[in-house]
Amino acid sequence: MSQMGPDATFREGLERGEIRLQKCRSCGQSVFFPRVACPNCHGIDLDWQQVSGKGEVYTTTTVRRKPERGGDYNVCMVELAEGARMMSRVTGFAPDLVAIGMAVTLFVGDIDDTAAVLCKPAEV
Repeated sequence: MSQMGPDATFREGLERGEIRLQKCRSCGQSVFFPRVACPNCHGIDLDWQQVSGKGEVYTTTTVRRKPERGGDYNVCMVELAEGARMMSRVTGFAPDLVAIGMAVTLFVGDIDDTAAVLCKPAEV
């Protein structure tokens, strides 16, 4: 049986509707983007874990597009409850209203027919 690389393993999880991160068994740090060695301690004993789905907007920007091209959308960096950060989009919310510190819930959605990690404002 052939082993997939870390990026392919992450994407395979997304295709199944799962958001998984690597966690280093040596130092305990959650790791994103998928890789073969921990960026903190350089350990190679990385395990996959399902994320809690909770996060907070760390940075945000609005990408401007003409309405006929789909209109404006948000791009943000989200800090996950597990400690790792990843790029995403907050959907179902006006792009200009997404703010740093906003609590979000992660889910697997679709960008251009490709499974991707998306966010929505967390229910309070």
